[in-house]
Amino acid sequence: MEHAATVAAAGVGVGPEVVAFVRPEGYLVTRFIEGSPVSLEAVRTPAVLTAVAQSLRRIHDGPAIPGLFVPFRIVEAYRALARSRGVPIPPEYDLAEAIARRIELACLTAPIEMRPCHNDLLNANFIDDGERIRIVDWEYAGMGDPYFDLGNFSINHELEAEADATFLSAYLDTVRPADRARLALMRVMSDFREAMWGVLQQGISTLDVDFREYAAEHFDRLLANAGRPAFERALTDTAAG
Repeated sequence: MEHAATVAAAGVGVGPEVVAFVRPEGYLVTRFIEGSPVSLEAVRTPAVLTAVAQSLRRIHDGPAIPGLFVPFRIVEAYRALARSRGVPIPPEYDLAEAIARRIELACLTAPIEMRPCHNDLLNANFIDDGERIRIVDWEYAGMGDPYFDLGNFSINHELEAEADATFLSAYLDTVRPADRARLALMRVMSDFREAMWGVLQQGISTLDVDFREYAAEHFDRLLANAGRPAFERALTDTAAG
């Protein structure tokens, strides 16, 4: 799926050009992109927020890619895989799951078309080539809710309300309350996915990283954001479409 997603992203001028794909090992070779890394400070500036939004529109409006990315099911899959490897599931999971069900219900009440998504939007995956923001590392790409990409980008870079407004205005022709609300809900859902990714890594990763602490940080932020009155308003506004 990563190969096909990278090819599709290259086709719309965002991903790197695929030079070769070596089977059966699955080695993906892409052309070098001349450009500059995008720092955390830079990614929060209006110019870069606008450029990222425009690149995401190119992706989301592009051709379909193989595979699905449904975060509500992915956290469940991560839980099952982690348990099969003897990893204890944090007690926060049950409350996070209940929150996720409320988010899913609100989103199902106002369904939108699935689009090709990157799903791992970190500034470390961005390259500024002087014309636009190019995006690499399509490992988690699949057809999904484009607002997960927007919320994932927003929470990963801890955007404030003003930055979110700039970002959404660059992405959409007209920003409705439902658009702001769905992005807010997907910020929470992104943290749930990230927390459970950290739980799973405790059973499969060989890296010297404290994945237990990593998961705990994302659970804490998820629960904090879901505990605010704005979360309840976002559920209502999203369901209203």
